[in-house]
Amino acid sequence: MPRKIRMGMVGGSLDAFIGAVHRRAAIMDGEIELVCGAFSSSPEKSKATGAALYLPEDRVYGNFEEMIQKEKELPEGERMDFVSIVTPNHVHFAPAKLALENGFHVVCDKPVTHQTDDAEKLVKIVEDSGLVFCLTHNYTGYPMVKEAKALIEAGVLGEIRKVIVEYPQGWLSTLVEATGQKQASWRTDPERSGAAGGLGDIGTHAENLAEYITGLKITQVCADLTIFVEGRKLDDDANVLLRFDNGAKGILQNSQICNGEENDLNIRVYGELGGLEWNQMEPNTLFHKVQGSPTRILRTGVGELSEAAQVNTRFPAGHPEGYLEAFANLYRNFAMAVRAHWEGKEQDPLYDFPDVHDGLRGMKFIDTVLASDKSGEKWTDFV
Repeated sequence: MPRKIRMGMVGGSLDAFIGAVHRRAAIMDGEIELVCGAFSSSPEKSKATGAALYLPEDRVYGNFEEMIQKEKELPEGERMDFVSIVTPNHVHFAPAKLALENGFHVVCDKPVTHQTDDAEKLVKIVEDSGLVFCLTHNYTGYPMVKEAKALIEAGVLGEIRKVIVEYPQGWLSTLVEATGQKQASWRTDPERSGAAGGLGDIGTHAENLAEYITGLKITQVCADLTIFVEGRKLDDDANVLLRFDNGAKGILQNSQICNGEENDLNIRVYGELGGLEWNQMEPNTLFHKVQGSPTRILRTGVGELSEAAQVNTRFPAGHPEGYLEAFANLYRNFAMAVRAHWEGKEQDPLYDFPDVHDGLRGMKFIDTVLASDKSGEKWTDFV
């Protein structure tokens, strides 16, 4: 008998931002239900979160090791089917590894691990297990991102020549971490965030979006990273020149000290026949530009869009779709892949989502940009 896919969560206590986002996105399509969790490194906080979410006491655990062990002992029709990992970066690898080794599928926040060698190990574990792994580069879930990708695949822009991707924020314009602000504290701490600050937090989103939409791979970078705020330990501003595998050139800039900016992820792609522009803060609109012609405005739910855009559109035209819906598209597509796995079928590529290989690429991008920033050479190879 068909049933919902059962989710267990690692991290995401009541005072965490991203855990609530994952929970709301996961249940949006009625495919998934939360059945258990180890919501905090504090057993007391985990229990309080579980109670607030109306979970049975015996399905709320003090740590992820206990959760995975106890859930595995439950009957197949009762235990969780996958683990959603929504912790700071340094607590991604261990629960993902343990979950996969015990037969559970995984959804994990980005970057995939704290260090690249762990990402390489995780790729092998996923491949050996045959289980489903989703990395939540959620911006790939927007309908007009799918449309941009489909237009480029159809050759509408011709050969791609230039890619400009930007992710400016302003929330770390001052030393917010010194106030004890939770989100700032772990993101600027090398022990929890990793070797990169803003580059790992939002720069990897920009890198992933550029490669996803264009279908190209970055081959070389020339990077300049800065810590502008005195007392900060990790980069808060990055400017990176890019070279792509087809000969295209690009610019990637991410910053968390652009005072007054909110969350302005945007991308412009130019080819020999035209250009495309998309902005995350106005996500239902995609601009198609051709020299000497009026700009064509494409809108979510309007006209003959690609099948990929249509299957990731939830509402009629004029009803705004945003961050949660894009996030939910990843969870729905992941759920479809899990069901296909149960039935021994291949997942429909139309319902795609970032995977562990995208996670490894993101970690290698961080390594390459950090190496380039320290190097005296103009270009550093990205392999």
